Amino acid sequence: MAPIPLEDGELHFLERLALPGGAADGDLLARLIAETAWRAEHITVWGKRHAQPRLTAWHGTARYRYSGMTLAPLPFTALQLQLKEAVELACGRGFNSVLLNYYRDQNDSMGFHSDNEGELGEEPAIASLSIGAPRIFILKHKRLPKTVKLSLGNGSLLLMAGKTQENWQHGINKERHFHGPRVNLTFRNIV
Repeated sequence: MAPIPLEDGELHFLERLALPGGAADGDLLARLIAETAWRAEHITVWGKRHAQPRLTAWHGTARYRYSGMTLAPLPFTALQLQLKEAVELACGRGFNSVLLNYYRDQNDSMGFHSDNEGELGEEPAIASLSIGAPRIFILKHKRLPKTVKLSLGNGSLLLMAGKTQENWQHGINKERHFHGPRVNLTFRNIV
């Protein structure tokens, strides 16, 4: 993985991870969509309850709490275990859980946030694997007027580590133009 310079954080990027299951022809995306028990969740932000503008699933070995929700893990599927192994090999790190996000089209998004929950540890490492249509991933520094934008295409792998979650927020905006489906798998280690 190649480092991406980031003030007050640590980013590494791999444009194309070698993946099982035919990622180039859409088989992998179709399998992820079909084999995952997707949920339409609600989150609490600033005391107000909102529907998440995407579908999600939580798999692994531990519960996870964020935005007023507690997610009980489903077991890893065989495909998720294959992808986890490929991600761990590329990152040189181990992960025990994955949050999957299904962006059905250009109207699905993720608000700006940091993955800084206590159960992720002091300096969490989060490996983000994208399958399907590309989307623009945006990082905004919490105190400085700095923004980084990355196009995350099919098979790309982004590792956020070090002080990234402490100093940066990240998100994916809605788009004006048509975008096909995308599944993002964010591998993490619950301590």
